[in-house]
Amino acid sequence: MSEPLSDDARLAAAIDRLKVEFPKTRELYREVCTLLFFRFGVPPTANRLYSLVRRGTMSTPASVLGEFWAELREKSRVRIEHPDLPPDLSDAAGELIGTLWTRATTSAQAELNAQREELDAQRTEAEQKVVATREELGRMETTLEQRTVALSAAQAEIRELERQRAEDAATRKAVDAEIKRLNDEASARARELDKVREGFSRDLEKLREAASRAEERLRASEKRALLEIDRERSATAKLQKELAEAVKRADKRDVDHRRAVDVLQAQVGDGRHHAGVLQGKLAALETAHASLKDELKSMRDIDKTTPKRATRKPAVKKTVAARKKGG
Repeated sequence: MSEPLSDDARLAAAIDRLKVEFPKTRELYREVCTLLFFRFGVPPTANRLYSLVRRGTMSTPASVLGEFWAELREKSRVRIEHPDLPPDLSDAAGELIGTLWTRATTSAQAELNAQREELDAQRTEAEQKVVATREELGRMETTLEQRTVALSAAQAEIRELERQRAEDAATRKAVDAEIKRLNDEASARARELDKVREGFSRDLEKLREAASRAEERLRASEKRALLEIDRERSATAKLQKELAEAVKRADKRDVDHRRAVDVLQAQVGDGRHHAGVLQGKLAALETAHASLKDELKSMRDIDKTTPKRATRKPAVKKTVAARKKGG
């Protein structure tokens, strides 16, 4: 905030302008006298004039100052010319009017100085307001820059979140496809198990006709096989239920993804783990079915190669013993 100029500073600036306008020394001293007396209300002196102008000799400001006071007195006098007034009364009236004029001039000069001071105060206040406005504008520009930087960062973060969301959507789509594939494979395995069970039942009927003594053992084997199949089917149903729950969790994770992407990735890992477990169980089930088919084939081969019913007893017992040993 700028400080208001003092009277000395304004006087020096005004004298500098007068030096440019009035290059002649006497004219410059006369204008400085007028400036001091009428504008600043300071009676001019020869020393003060010389200290301000510093031109010519000391006699020059003194001579100009005398002329200034004489001219001022002459202008302040008022001549009243009237044929009926005596000369002394006319002079006294002129002196009175001159005095009134001088006082009026002084009062007007004082009022002018007061108005000038008021204008200076208003100018100073305006300058202060301008400085304050500039400072506020600077603060607003700084705040705007900060908000612009914050907005840019927020937009970058939004773009990154949208990219992550697209990647997560693609991951979820891949997981859904994998779950669907596993469900299809489980259904195919179940149908295959049904076919195997039907064939196994037919083979058991044929074996009952060919080997009545082994019927109970074969029935027990069938029962164990059916129980194993039921257990596998139960396990498959359980896995399907787990897959359905995994799908539900995946859907829920998709809703909650915006808040916790890491949780979704962990749950997807769990789904993959369950899928791996399912594949392992299905592989074990295929191995068990293959083993069961091999046993049935070996029993049929034994039945074909045995000429009599009585001679098939050791073979059946051996087969059952081998199965127990293998089990």
